[in-house]
Amino acid sequence: MLQIKNLRCYYGRIMAIKGVSISVRRGELITLIGANGSGKSTLLMSICGLLSAWKGEIAFEDASLKGMDPPAIVRKGISLVPEGRQVFAPLSVLDNLKLGAYTRYRRKEHTEINRDIGRITDLFPILGHRAAQPAGTLSGGEQQMLAIGRALMARPRLLALDEPSMGLAPIMVEKILDTLVRLKEEGLTILLIEQNAQAALKIADRGYVLETGKIVLEGTGGDLLSDVEVKRAYLGKDYEEFFEERG
Repeated sequence: MLQIKNLRCYYGRIMAIKGVSISVRRGELITLIGANGSGKSTLLMSICGLLSAWKGEIAFEDASLKGMDPPAIVRKGISLVPEGRQVFAPLSVLDNLKLGAYTRYRRKEHTEINRDIGRITDLFPILGHRAAQPAGTLSGGEQQMLAIGRALMARPRLLALDEPSMGLAPIMVEKILDTLVRLKEEGLTILLIEQNAQAALKIADRGYVLETGKIVLEGTGGDLLSDVEVKRAYLGKDYEEFFEERG
């Protein structure tokens, strides 16, 4: 579904991504892990049209994304849940959800949009209870649910998420990741960018490890969890206790 080949991304003269190649097949949940500054967000911004200074190949469903702006990429079928959630704080929860469907209003899909709002509030009931509440008054976990719901309103075929666990309590992280598993089971393809390697690899079909702009390891989620170098660099000494608690 998504093919990235020899991608190089630039900030001025600085190359932040250095020849990365990854693939995401339809129906997979793929995670990209790495430390802060490794280039994870840069890679995602390039896919979603937020960073245009790149060379190489990014193709979605066999069509190049080169030169496409973010609205066009959303219309192609890729939605982003950005780092830090970035909800529209003064607007209501309902208006935030409607904004997620902004590319669909021109096609006069009003009935379908209202139906999708119902699906999102079924997925995250708290959003239905607080539909009229300003988004900025929600808790961090509730804002993350809203950001995911807003992205889903575009009816994506590929959902990309940038650090959805950032700043959340462990119980809320578990709820968010369980939701991603549910969405995958319903057929959605997911690209998950995460610093929380334990949580991400636990639910991933496959994963890539990014260090200083390069892919240094790749494999199934299970293979990477058992890799000595991944354990040393990303899981820490308490990783066994973490998975015992997760069951």
